[in-house]
Amino acid sequence: MLNTRKEIVFVVLAGIFITSAIVAELISCKQVDIGLYPIIAGIVPWPVVFLLTDVMNEFYGKQAVRRLSFITCGLIAFCFLLVYIAVILPTDSGSYATEQEFTKLFGGSLPIMIGSITAFIISQMIDVRLFWFFRKLTGEKYIWLRSTGSTVVSQFADSFIVLFIGFYLPGNKTFDQIMFLCVTGYLTKLVIAVGLTPLIYVVRAAMRSLFGEQLAEELALNAAKQSLPE
Repeated sequence: MLNTRKEIVFVVLAGIFITSAIVAELISCKQVDIGLYPIIAGIVPWPVVFLLTDVMNEFYGKQAVRRLSFITCGLIAFCFLLVYIAVILPTDSGSYATEQEFTKLFGGSLPIMIGSITAFIISQMIDVRLFWFFRKLTGEKYIWLRSTGSTVVSQFADSFIVLFIGFYLPGNKTFDQIMFLCVTGYLTKLVIAVGLTPLIYVVRAAMRSLFGEQLAEELALNAAKQSLPE
């Protein structure tokens, strides 16, 4: 049962985290024209994941974020399994989407799933490690550095891995196309990460207000004790 404010907040944040990650994977088959260059639609929900990763790191520690990341990977795989079953089931003649349309949209899920899960878990592990590396260097100062710095590095790995495994290896994109999408997608994530910096302070302050100063300090201290590298 959820008896404490700490537990309730964690479950709510975890739910938003998992939902954002799964939706990002499901909409990654669409390429979006933002005017300057095309990007993968799956980039859209990732700012929420970036933000929650840093906030949960701050108050719950790296072990909690790591466990949540592995759970999310398992749920992404389960989601793709359900999508795959839906693809292979026979299509009724009255279906809104024809079998060809549905298969074209979701039929390439397996390589995207493998690429997405691999990219997600590697980037999350990098993000968590760098967050606490910068935390050790700066102490409680420079929140922007540990939040933005860890995201900037981890998302470079994410951008390349998911495109290489999900689109290049199956032959859906050429290597030049992959590199172009990788660079443009990474630049977009970089702009988003920098733009989110003020929001990180806002959310952190809101969390402290929600917990109360005493509980917030206890959570942050425990997270630091458990997570700071030796």
